[in-house]
Amino acid sequence: MSHQRPRTPPRSPYITRTGWEALNAEQETLWTKRREVVRHLAAAAAEGDRSENAEYIYRKKQLREIDRRIRYLQKRLPDLKVVDGLPEGADQVFFGAWVTLEDPEGRLNIYRIVGADEFDPGNNWISVDSPMARALLKRRTGDEVSVETPGGRIELLILEVRYSHGED
Repeated sequence: MSHQRPRTPPRSPYITRTGWEALNAEQETLWTKRREVVRHLAAAAAEGDRSENAEYIYRKKQLREIDRRIRYLQKRLPDLKVVDGLPEGADQVFFGAWVTLEDPEGRLNIYRIVGADEFDPGNNWISVDSPMARALLKRRTGDEVSVETPGGRIELLILEVRYSHGED
């Protein structure tokens, strides 16, 4: 019997300019933080018995987490493709779009379709790989879309598609 994890589907390589800059800034910050953690780790190691040294154990764990994230970013960043321009069909839903939707109860929701590395549920930024985004892609204003959600299938109406927002 195998103890391997099931393979996760590959993530889309697309990212917004803002997302790209944020990941690069995170990588620089991690390298700076790593130097600080290594300095603290060396000081903790110099105190003697490492097996009962909480500071040493904590700093080793912190260093592993930083190194894991740096390795991920070093591997992921070269594969990403920054999407800057507007698509030809600006009335259609593509990567980077802000989409205003109306549900059957008349509630409005606005989502932005972004890369898998920059989705943010708190800002209603959804991954281009999500079921919602896949259902919306290539649709137009006025189209009805059926989306499978954890709560069941829902019908949504696309009220607006735009490619700029005051926060960009």
